Amino acid sequence: MEFTNLTRHLGIGANSYLLRIGGKNIILDAGADPKIDGLGTTPDFSTVPVGEVDAIIITHAHQDHIGSLPALTRREQRCPVFMTEETKHISEIMLHNSVNVMTRQREELGLMEYPLFTHRGVDLSRQSWVGCALRRRLNLLGEPSEDDNEVTFEFYHAGHILGSAGVLIRHGGRSVFYTGDVNFEDQAIMTGADFPREGVDVLIMETTRGDSSTPLAFTREGEEERFCRAVRGVMEAGGSLTIPVFALGKTQEVLAILWKMRLRGEIGHVPIYIGGLSVKITTVYDKLAGYSRRSHPELQLLQEMAPYILSGREIVDGGAQEAEHLCDLERDDDRAYAIQYFRPAGAGRSGAEHVFCGLLGSRLAIRAGAPRRAGGRGHARQDASTDSVALPGGGVSIQRARHAGDAEELCQAPEPPTDSSRARGQAGARVVPVVDLQRPARFRGASPGAR
Repeated sequence: MEFTNLTRHLGIGANSYLLRIGGKNIILDAGADPKIDGLGTTPDFSTVPVGEVDAIIITHAHQDHIGSLPALTRREQRCPVFMTEETKHISEIMLHNSVNVMTRQREELGLMEYPLFTHRGVDLSRQSWVGCALRRRLNLLGEPSEDDNEVTFEFYHAGHILGSAGVLIRHGGRSVFYTGDVNFEDQAIMTGADFPREGVDVLIMETTRGDSSTPLAFTREGEEERFCRAVRGVMEAGGSLTIPVFALGKTQEVLAILWKMRLRGEIGHVPIYIGGLSVKITTVYDKLAGYSRRSHPELQLLQEMAPYILSGREIVDGGAQEAEHLCDLERDDDRAYAIQYFRPAGAGRSGAEHVFCGLLGSRLAIRAGAPRRAGGRGHARQDASTDSVALPGGGVSIQRARHAGDAEELCQAPEPPTDSSRARGQAGARVVPVVDLQRPARFRGASPGAR
């Protein structure tokens, strides 16, 4: 067996690895580095001879694991790509979104090599994708096999996001287990990982947080309660929340936590706003709720939470001059985004309080005296998209951030629209105009009426 790291840089980035086992070449994941622009964002596939890859295995649909997949399948056109059925659905959404982001970056940043692949390239790549069930042993042709003389693989639930899986690869009585990203604790929306407990000879695992131990007093229940307590405090003061989180995984987690708060009568039916990418992904979460490892398989997030859909193009084109104030979102470290609360003037508490929320890996920034329309500046590189959950004027909004240079974003807190605009997964829902966080806003510090 031989294991080769195909990433160009150390650290979290373009996850991709070549495993040679039993005379077969298998590429594990094909990510894009969210911290780098241009061709350097991809793994170094040049070390792998073209046409000699027997299979590609994808563990989940985050960009740092699938962001280069269409570029890889373009050079390995006859190679099957194995992933779970859920990952198949989500990857198509994420990769088409990636094309849009790269096209915009070509125009705004002058990155002439972008896009690295096109929408047609995603569609062609998808033709080689094979959806696989969990705990089903298959050979590299995608056929069921218990033959130890064949190289076989088997997916196991990883508990990270919808469709995430670790993979057990066997040959000749020996086995290798590659975890991908893993979470062993039950989340509000996903159950914890269910990995094999024996029969593994070599373990290859992610170590995103492997250099830090869990604090002795830390419990997920405690962090969730701390998060809920902060939300309750802002709601009781008549404030607004903006919670930047990834469109895939964290958005659905936050919605599920807010759903539990609503069941307990802690927040009532306050308006919740989410971005368009989050809607598409949450639709998949709802559609596959009964077929995936969910903590609450009965929960239909869009139906129960009825979020409003945020779209930015209208306000960028016609309403951005109404911005009164922009302030930076606080960052704890490279992995953290901020949960920011805007308190109405006179609500008490001056300045800002900061509380690190281990539940979401985010810093809570509670700002007193901010006007109702306020915003933040975020730096989500490449396709590391974030969505924020916000509760404006007693509501919550989830908004998407994109890296486009140092684009500035405006999170507007509009009055709750009519019921006709609520998103219940139905076509034709009215769109609430809010700044397009995929485009740089050029109005930082603008006064009302200014253009």
